[in-house]
Amino acid sequence: MTDDDVTIPDSLLPYDEWTQDALRQVVVSALRHVAHEGLPGGHHFYISFKTTYPGVVLPERLRAQYPDEMTIVLQHQFHALNVDEAAGTMSVGLSFSGIPSNLTIPIAAITSFADPEVRFGLHFDVTVPEPVKVADIPAPEGDDVPARPNDGPAAVVSLDAFRKRQKD
Repeated sequence: MTDDDVTIPDSLLPYDEWTQDALRQVVVSALRHVAHEGLPGGHHFYISFKTTYPGVVLPERLRAQYPDEMTIVLQHQFHALNVDEAAGTMSVGLSFSGIPSNLTIPIAAITSFADPEVRFGLHFDVTVPEPVKVADIPAPEGDDVPARPNDGPAAVVSLDAFRKRQKD
């Protein structure tokens, strides 16, 4: 029996997911650093992301031009780079064909991140969640008794009957 014959069991722990999350933190750290300090030396970033991912905000003309995936370059002409870790997003201002545009990208939508200056690159598995249809949402569980129709105006109860009377 050789090492090639050994079957590795499926893990009950999501190591792949944890690894992806940890590597996304590298992207967040790099973006946060650049947002505060600027790009040092010849560093620049190529960031590809799924344009159909929930929470991606970009102008409709860009969404029409890049219906599935888009790559942006952060090098010389970008502004207002911000990382919102609580929301799990990055936002940046860029110009496309001379037209200024603001983009908001969920970190989970990023499919690749590269810094060619140092030959560093990461690739991520991204699955765009299916939109939830109203018909797919289950009705709340509870009594199957329909609500009573309004039988007329609401009754007004006087609180005077429950108050203690003061002695004069």
